[in-house]
Amino acid sequence: MRLLLINGPNLNLLGQREPSIYGSSTLESIEVALKNKAREEGAQLECFQSNFEGALIDRIQKAIGQVDAILINAGAYTHTSIALRDALLGSEIPYVELHLSNTSSRESFRHHSFLAARAVGVVSGFGVMSYHLALQGLLAHLRDSK
Repeated sequence: MRLLLINGPNLNLLGQREPSIYGSSTLESIEVALKNKAREEGAQLECFQSNFEGALIDRIQKAIGQVDAILINAGAYTHTSIALRDALLGSEIPYVELHLSNTSSRESFRHHSFLAARAVGVVSGFGVMSYHLALQGLLAHLRDSK
């Protein structure tokens, strides 16, 4: 199985940005651990991060026919980007939305996700473990859908 992890804006600052909300792990350490876990599960994981909405959309479109599923932490674009939603839907690639923090317990503008309604699942609020839970859920979904 070929998987793509997409991280959106400001996630490159993990480890230094608001550690009380996002924890002290860096994005690089999260990606290394997730790649290792994917490999143990017989999957290949590619990681991509950008602060630019268009770059995220381009990467999703490039993934068509190349990956079996996407894990996505779109950051703030979760709550603002119809274009990102359209790219995910247009790709027809199954995806899991994930967040380090529990977005439903934060500011009201973070309560709505443009991505969640069509996602295989949503994992939030478990810190770094959200990435691992999302990976496990997505792998189970892919195995069950064969």
